Amino acid sequence: MPSLTVPQTPRYVPALPTKEKLQYADLAIVDLSKAATAEGRAELAVELREALTSHGFCYIINHGYTQAQNERMFDIADIPMSGVPEDEKRAYTGDSKKTGIFQGYKPRQYWHIDAGVRDQHEHYNCNRHVYSLMHPQALRPFLPDIDAFVRHNHHDILHKICRLMALSLELSEDTFVKLHDFDAPGVSYLRFMKYFPRSEEEEVQTKNVWMKGHTDFGSITLLWSQPVAALQIQTKEGWRWVKHIENALLMNIGDSMEFLTGGFYKATIHRVVQPPIDQRGYTRLSMIYFSFLNDDVKLVPLMDSPVLQRVGVKRKCEDDVAPTMKAWRVARISAYGASDLQKGTEPGIEEEVLNGIVVKHYN
Repeated sequence: MPSLTVPQTPRYVPALPTKEKLQYADLAIVDLSKAATAEGRAELAVELREALTSHGFCYIINHGYTQAQNERMFDIADIPMSGVPEDEKRAYTGDSKKTGIFQGYKPRQYWHIDAGVRDQHEHYNCNRHVYSLMHPQALRPFLPDIDAFVRHNHHDILHKICRLMALSLELSEDTFVKLHDFDAPGVSYLRFMKYFPRSEEEEVQTKNVWMKGHTDFGSITLLWSQPVAALQIQTKEGWRWVKHIENALLMNIGDSMEFLTGGFYKATIHRVVQPPIDQRGYTRLSMIYFSFLNDDVKLVPLMDSPVLQRVGVKRKCEDDVAPTMKAWRVARISAYGASDLQKGTEPGIEEEVLNGIVVKHYN
């Protein structure tokens, strides 16, 4: 008998995990349940520091959501893609190139990928203040689930990671928590994202790359693990696949955290490519919480950190001309997939200049 209080969702059935033997990145696994005590946080801060200075990516487990809750959220994540008519989608489509904000739908073929080929993935972006804007009719019964999920990501996962990062830099525990104030002006948001299979011609033209190598431009990204292998990160050994771990999430840092740490923590370059052969023909559904610093935070190194004082910093620009989080976010979002990239000095790298800072794209 259907629940009288919890609306039922259509079931999204993903592909089975790949059986192909891929070269996976050796990423650390951070057990967030240890963050409940001061001793545990001190231990995790060391683990996180090692993970972020080696790969810039790590897994987070024991984050507070059960496998059942995880599966329900993935079911909900597919509703904006599969349960909303195309004409209604158009009414909720954003224009990030003009606004510098991701809100509502990003339709397929919105961005140029390479060689005249446009993207084949669809987003539905939801501001962290879930009830502040209208949503498609099919999604409205599930707004309580989405609101609870967003708040869990922000308060129970992101803020715990913020405390660990502060400790790793020998700063006050609440340093980064204050810079990620849920109610301050800013645009941290949840993204439901679905990749669709491409034609063989498109794969050849783009060399099987679905999204070019790039860094995230916010502070901390939380990507909920799903079974379709396609994400790769750039390591010292070259591109490496990221392995799926059931009910885990992946955490990585973006440009703004690299600014604040003076390059001590670097935004890791990552890309999305065609899945292995036993997963081709399937869609790839993702849930991502993109966190951003408060809009007014100036992106300069936090020189109160004894760690940064000892190791030194590498500034991307002089402090007096450094952008705020809002200025950097607007520049990056407005330009993505729209600006003409120039060939860089390094092989396989294209560049653009935003706010006087060189942004690299790895093709």
